[in-house]
Amino acid sequence: MARTMQLSFDAQDPELLLRFWCEVLGYELEPLTEQARAGLVAMGVDPAGSGRMFAAAVDPDGVGPRLLAQRVPEGKTAKNRLHLDVRVGGPEHVAAEVVRLVALGATHHRTTTEHGSHWAVLTDIEGNEFCVD
Repeated sequence: MARTMQLSFDAQDPELLLRFWCEVLGYELEPLTEQARAGLVAMGVDPAGSGRMFAAAVDPDGVGPRLLAQRVPEGKTAKNRLHLDVRVGGPEHVAAEVVRLVALGATHHRTTTEHGSHWAVLTDIEGNEFCVD
């Protein structure tokens, strides 16, 4: 039986990071469940501020994996061992998507064509590497 998957990010500002990824992927922030809300209240945490601790985002079509960002005290210090590839439908769409993502706060590092492939390397608003191809 196949399993579902969640992609998790360490973050300085979980909700802000996932708002960026929602714009990139067409996802939506996932509201707190009643169980999560009750758990926060029991811990003495105002649920309205939970986005500073963690946030989740989902594909509204239910196809892509759930994203979770959780606050960690340390900043990013090394290259990701795993990164996301945002598929945009072919090399003819890469340049336009890079322009769109830079306007959202991404940083474009380089665009490469080799071995029959064409892609751009960017970082998100917290420095996580990803590619557009």
